[in-house]
Amino acid sequence: MKPLRIAALVAVAAAVVAFAGVGRPESAGGAGKPAGGITVTGVGTITTVPDEAAFTIGVETQGTTARIALASNADRMRHVIDALKAAGVDASDIKTQDVSVSKNYEHDGSADSYSARNSVLVTIRNLSKAGPILDAASNAGANEVYGPTLSRSDEDKLQEKALRSAVENARTKAQVLADAAGVRLGAVTAMSEGFSGGPQPYYDAMRLAKTDAPIEPGTQDSQATVTVTFAIG
Repeated sequence: MKPLRIAALVAVAAAVVAFAGVGRPESAGGAGKPAGGITVTGVGTITTVPDEAAFTIGVETQGTTARIALASNADRMRHVIDALKAAGVDASDIKTQDVSVSKNYEHDGSADSYSARNSVLVTIRNLSKAGPILDAASNAGANEVYGPTLSRSDEDKLQEKALRSAVENARTKAQVLADAAGVRLGAVTAMSEGFSGGPQPYYDAMRLAKTDAPIEPGTQDSQATVTVTFAIG
């Protein structure tokens, strides 16, 4: 009789499972709201004219010993820094970047002298003074000048504007998709941010220093991207 008893228990269990499913809403394919929502990426761009420039200004010197090379370098760099300040650069806008000394080797592998380097990052707040400032640094002994990196003094505020523009752009895209699909756009359910800045113009800094040429800042883009998911209402 054991086989009959087992068969009866299986039949009862199947009936319970079938009964438990009665009245449950369909998880997919029913008349409910579509799951997942609408996800779009919005981009916001604010175009402005740069008002600041940063340059790396350095001095390289040679010496028969490391001490001589460093001493000569320190003396010339002091003259360069004094010249930068005299040209109108605030002390807080001059920051040491690198101080180093290395051996110079001949073809046979022997060391015959030493090279010392010292460089500072200089931020120029008034672009119209960039040429004269670089000229003053060069005349004082600077023999390495790189830049500029152009930027805005109010970059944080511009980035906020770009983010707001990106969110509005995302909402516009989502609304177009919702209208095309014949559904109502709901509230934001998720959002993430990305950021990418525009390319920086590059100039031959040593040429600028020698010719006192003006810097044309052009324009710069402050750009933000956001990925937003909207519910389908």
